[in-house]
Amino acid sequence: MAKKEAIEKRCEELLEPILTEFGFELWDVGYVKEGKEYYLRVFIDKEGGINIDDCVDVSRRLSDLLDNEDLIEEAYILEVSSPGLGRKLVKDREFTLSIGRDVDVKFYKPFDGSKETSGRLAAFDKDTITIETDDGQRSLNRSDIATVKLSVDF
Repeated sequence: MAKKEAIEKRCEELLEPILTEFGFELWDVGYVKEGKEYYLRVFIDKEGGINIDDCVDVSRRLSDLLDNEDLIEEAYILEVSSPGLGRKLVKDREFTLSIGRDVDVKFYKPFDGSKETSGRLAAFDKDTITIETDDGQRSLNRSDIATVKLSVDF
């Protein structure tokens, strides 16, 4: 396992009891280098949405655990936030958490005459996603999809 994946996996393990205590869900963990800086980004969610105090609480608790374990050798910036309203779905965990929610799908090239479609996410596997539309269920090849985002209604 590469260093990046090992850090992300251990961070998820450290987060599990914290998030359970607060009633939050883990959306994603990413350890990335941007320019000269390293970032450990944690995205959390809960019914009704995450606020700044939720992020601060999780950040403080996780920071203490990371310091005790000395998990990351280089200097890094810890960011804890909400994944946002129109969040992009990439990982299987994100798709699982989004079953039953409305999504907007954009294709690399026109599919059935359009480069985008919308519907309710019904299912997914490694090759396809299935959405429910007014016309019934549509199975879409993931290889044809540029992005899948949660729909934002105002």
